[in-house]
This record gives sequence, structure tokens and C-alpha cells, in this order.
Amino acid sequence: MKADTAINRRDIDWRIILGLTLTGAYMFLMITYVSDRVGWSHFAEASLDLMGSFLEGAFAPLAFLWLVIGYFLQQKELKQNTEALHMQSLESRKVAEQAVIQSRAIAASESHQRKESFLTVAESVKAQLGGILGFLYLSSQGSAASGNVSSERMVELWNSLGKEDTEVFARELLVLRVSSPESYVYKLYFGTPTRSRHTKNFSFVFERLLSEAHGCDSSGMIPDALLGSAHGFIYQAIKELSDNIPEGYTLGVYDFDPDSIDD
Repeated sequence: MKADTAINRRDIDWRIILGLTLTGAYMFLMITYVSDRVGWSHFAEASLDLMGSFLEGAFAPLAFLWLVIGYFLQQKELKQNTEALHMQSLESRKVAEQAVIQSRAIAASESHQRKESFLTVAESVKAQLGGILGFLYLSSQGSAASGNVSSERMVELWNSLGKEDTEVFARELLVLRVSSPESYVYKLYFGTPTRSRHTKNFSFVFERLLSEAHGCDSSGMIPDALLGSAHGFIYQAIKELSDNIPEGYTLGVYDFDPDSIDD
């Protein structure tokens, strides 16, 4: 109880204590004045008008005193409210900053998960792309076509593909591209309806993979890595051939020997 009383006393504003002290002293002086100068019997017999005028004048200083004290107390309360609002504003700002940090962390985690999921799916898609190029390579270099590659070598290449070397046929086609005339390179990809179908299928699958890469990696590192791979170089070669068909050829028209190096 004593501790609570001490705390309550500390909480009372000094202006109120001053006001109560001055009010008590003033009341004591007023009582003393009435008792010594007027007398309580005469004061009680005074008319209502006279008593009202006396009380009005007597308590006017007290009213003014408490008006001033109330003004300063209100100023103090306003200052405290302003400081409280400022603290709330700072706290709200901290909460907002924390929310931004958390949202960035969540976005980074989601981005990481998307990248992980994409890379997992990309391995399967790369195997699919390797198989498509394997059939494309077989249609132009196998024994049933030009016979440039022996059956043993072809089996070896397919075995490498089965051992997760998904770009083995892409590298073989890149070698043919740099070592063969432009017309023959065109025939490798568009020389027959079957080759054209494999080529279009490869481009379609690679473009979907590239689109997914852009969707999960805004920095562009994964898409750049795809375009810089053997499959990416084959895709760019196909796009270049489609946009710049060699003279004397028409896309979709097969009025030439698809396996001859020179027409």
C-alpha cells in the first residue's frame, strides 16, 4: 500500500499540487478575513446580492488560477499524445519494414523453389530434346539414309544418350554444321518431311523450355545458359536456317536429293 501511494504521488502533476496549495492558502486567508474583519454573524445576515457579489469577487482569483493550471495541463497532455502518436508511427514503420523483409524472404524462397522445380523438369526435357535430335541425326546419317555413320557408332551414340549425355547428338550435328556446306546443313534439318517434323518438334519443345526458364528466373541466367548449351546452338541454327533459306530451296518442298552434299 505504501509503495502504491508513493507511485500515485509521483504521478500527480506538480501544477495540481501547486494549485491545491495556493487554493488552501487562499481559502485560509478568506476564512481569516471574514472571521476577523466581517464576522460570521454579519456575514450570515448579509443580503443575497451582497453575498453573491462578495463570493464572486472572492473566488475569481481561484477560477483564474485553475483556468491557467488547466491550460498547462492540457498542453502537457497534448504533448504526450503527440509523442505517443510519433511512437506509434515509428512502430508502424518498423512493422511495415519487417513486413517488406518477410515478403522479400517469402518471394526469394518461392523463387528458389520455382528454380529447383524447373531444373528438375529441365533434365527430363533435355533428355527428350536429345532423343529428338537422335532421330534427326539417324534420319540423315544412319545406314538407311546416307550411311555416313556405321551402325556400331550409332549404337554407341544412343548408349551415351541413355547414360544421361543428353547433348551427344547435338554435338554431332554441330560438327556437321561447321564442316558442311550451307545447302547440306539445310538438308539435315529440312531435307525430308520426317526431318522437318523432328526439327519443328525440337524447336517447339526447346521454346517451351526457354519460356519456363524466363518465368522462373528474372535475372536471365538460366535462359542464357540454355541458349549457350549445345541444344541452344542447334535451336539458333534452326532459327537461322528458317529465316535465311539457301538459294534454290523452298521450305516444305522436297524436289532434291536430301543426302547429296552438292546438288
